[in-house]
Amino acid sequence: MTGPGARRRALVETVRWLMARGLYAGTSGNVSLRAPGSGRRGAAGAMLITPSGVPCDDVDAASIAEVADDGTARGPLAPSTEWRIHRDIYRSRPDVGAVVHTHSTFATALACLRRPLPAFHYMVAKAGGGDVRCARYATYGTPELSRNAIAALAGGRRACLLANHGALALGADLASARALAEELEALCAQYIHARAAGTPVILPAGEMRRVRAKAARYGPSRR
Repeated sequence: MTGPGARRRALVETVRWLMARGLYAGTSGNVSLRAPGSGRRGAAGAMLITPSGVPCDDVDAASIAEVADDGTARGPLAPSTEWRIHRDIYRSRPDVGAVVHTHSTFATALACLRRPLPAFHYMVAKAGGGDVRCARYATYGTPELSRNAIAALAGGRRACLLANHGALALGADLASARALAEELEALCAQYIHARAAGTPVILPAGEMRRVRAKAARYGPSRR
């Protein structure tokens, strides 16, 4: 990915990708991409982010907002009302290059129950912990909600639920962040179905640590 135009188009393509999989609808959700050169030093939270109040179908490259580390925005449209969560994640997590926030059906349903996603399935480990925490509720767009999300993501976790709100998925890039958002939604659906049928068996912490260690080495490989 090179140049600001390419990065803006990549954000739009990610919105379309999420829409096609039923993870986005209307004006819900937002996506951001860390600005080149921002990280541990300098403008750690500088980013490109989808605009506020624009239906998914209408988001285009020109509507993407640029937000500096101090919260100053540039562009024809205001940035997402959740820009602060994205900025604060980039400030605190130099390993994160992209953030996807969704109001997807099953993740949001679980978040509305204010329940974490436990280790009912080994794939929960892909989110970076033994479970996926549910951040405490706060009004959208507030510093309090941002602090709650950062706390739920502590320890290098790559996903969390937001109580009565939705979900966050983090990645080194847009491809990994959006893939995790899709996997998280599938896991939440499976967990809700399992609870409807009975009581899911929760895997022990030691097994989840072993799975996370194996997952760190997992990926495409040649024979």
